[in-house]
Amino acid sequence: MRIKSHPIIDDFKKGRLVKFTYNGKEMTGYEGEPIAAALKAAGVMIHRYTKKKKEPRGIFCAIGRCTDCVMVVNGKPNTRTCVTALEEGMTVETQYGVSAKKEG
Repeated sequence: MRIKSHPIIDDFKKGRLVKFTYNGKEMTGYEGEPIAAALKAAGVMIHRYTKKKKEPRGIFCAIGRCTDCVMVVNGKPNTRTCVTALEEGMTVETQYGVSAKKEG
């Protein structure tokens, strides 16, 4: 699910392959790419669940304007994963509502 070549961008450079965890599961992605891109490449489509109706949300605008891609990153809730660069060892978790804790 990754772009391997592009008709307009000639030199498609990627960072080094790094490990991170998503909901306790070890995953890999390219350093510097948006966290949301690494998750999408791994088949993860749901980033959070809404507070009121507990509906799933994922990437929508992909430019940091909406809040559909927010997740808990390194313990910090409401992190926009579409504009946050992936780093080695990050901990990424599904967000439930507006906080870092799963709501019942």
